[in-house]
Amino acid sequence: MHPLVVCSRGVIYHFIVETAVVPCVLAAFFGGWEVVLILAVLLVLFVARITPEFMSGLGRGLLEFRNAIGEVRQELNRAPHESALVYEALAHDNRTAEFIYPHQFDLAKLVRAMILFVAQGFGIGRIPFAPGTFGSLIGLVWFATLLATTRYELYLAGSLCGVGLSVWICGLAERILKQKDPPSVVLDEIVALPFCFLPWVTHEWLFRHKLPALENFFTGRSLLITLGIFIVFRILDITKPWPLRQSQYLEGGWGVTLDDLLAATCVALLTLFFIL
Repeated sequence: MHPLVVCSRGVIYHFIVETAVVPCVLAAFFGGWEVVLILAVLLVLFVARITPEFMSGLGRGLLEFRNAIGEVRQELNRAPHESALVYEALAHDNRTAEFIYPHQFDLAKLVRAMILFVAQGFGIGRIPFAPGTFGSLIGLVWFATLLATTRYELYLAGSLCGVGLSVWICGLAERILKQKDPPSVVLDEIVALPFCFLPWVTHEWLFRHKLPALENFFTGRSLLITLGIFIVFRILDITKPWPLRQSQYLEGGWGVTLDDLLAATCVALLTLFFIL
């Protein structure tokens, strides 16, 4: 196998080492959660080094949300006279009277900021470099969180609730941004990832009557299968073969979310070859 070489700023990185050898070495010394966290940190540091726009894009998303929260907090903390419009007028007995009208802060602005913050994967979607891929990495964290519940019904309920949230939030984000399926909206990738592993999880639950441990997906040979599932999901989501591309013509959040669910369904069907 010939390694794919990627050059940046005079530094040569061997892709095969980044995607296969390093995870396997980590898996030999650490458990599931440790591997996930270490890979996430390494990936952020790697991309931040070769792509300065990574941190600036993520920072913009977090800054906009923080500013919106700060404006509302500032308004709520003001004294009544400071947060109101005060008018003076003469009363009927020629004495001065003050009329105080409460100041209206822009609540709609805060709501829009919160919607975009969630729809854009808590700021991840603002990264100009492959936002869908980084959103899918957050999807692995969501997958790990569902596994941590240790209950199959909670895994299913959480996955389905995530889909409902994505349809709603992504539809609102489309209207706010005035764009069809905006690239910065990555909540759909996040909620779709757990469905890629659903047959694997279901198989373990049927035979062992409990959810598999996180180590079953992020250690040893299973880690390579997890990486393969992730890569195939990204390929399908990017290329959008039939019927993924056609599903995007649906209105609102369904058009944003359904293509990722179909991609996850295709990946889930492929995983049957590993578990049957």
